[in-house]
Amino acid sequence: MKPPEHGMVSSRARDRMVREQLQDQGIDDLRVLAVMRETLRHLFVEEALASRAYGDENLPIGDGQTLSQPYTVARMSQALRLSGREEILEIGTGSGYQTAILAKLCHKVYTIERLPTLADTARKRLRRLGFHNVVCRQGDGSLGWPEERLFERIIITAGTPITPESLLRQLAPNGLLVAPEGSRSAQTLVRIARLADGAIQRETLEPCCFVPLVGAQGWQEASP
Repeated sequence: MKPPEHGMVSSRARDRMVREQLQDQGIDDLRVLAVMRETLRHLFVEEALASRAYGDENLPIGDGQTLSQPYTVARMSQALRLSGREEILEIGTGSGYQTAILAKLCHKVYTIERLPTLADTARKRLRRLGFHNVVCRQGDGSLGWPEERLFERIIITAGTPITPESLLRQLAPNGLLVAPEGSRSAQTLVRIARLADGAIQRETLEPCCFVPLVGAQGWQEASP
């Protein structure tokens, strides 16, 4: 059963978001557009921010973290080239919104959040909203999934100086990894492919800006 609409938010706001922020900016994956249109973004922020949930802006979610603007979520989702059969490793659960989008586009999402409060809140929210193909864990995402299994897709939703080697090792042959690489204040979105023979191929997509990936193989502290 669908959760009720918030009083200040309408389906027209989601339609406008998809049209103006996504389609007009080059997002053309029909599955991504459909999922972004149907997912109630305002349920992933505090009620006081619900009226801003479909605007072209990042929104605070607590602990110094943010929910990325809709375009960024759609762009990273599209860059993963999902067919619906993949298992994804997500680094940085945050509010769980990107997780929810991915869960509707793939077979299963394994997601790691460093901050305990955010991890617990996102886990409960995703369970309440009926996402049963998501496995949540609290820990250092820069180290990857502790069992060191291989994933067909990996997404990093925090800025890293360089993609951690531990995550590259967990990328399966013919897999794709999307990550923001760069400084603390500005990054470039990159797509990394592991070819069938194990070779790595890198592709630069576009400039972006994320909060830092803090961890053993990321930034050592949240702020300079």
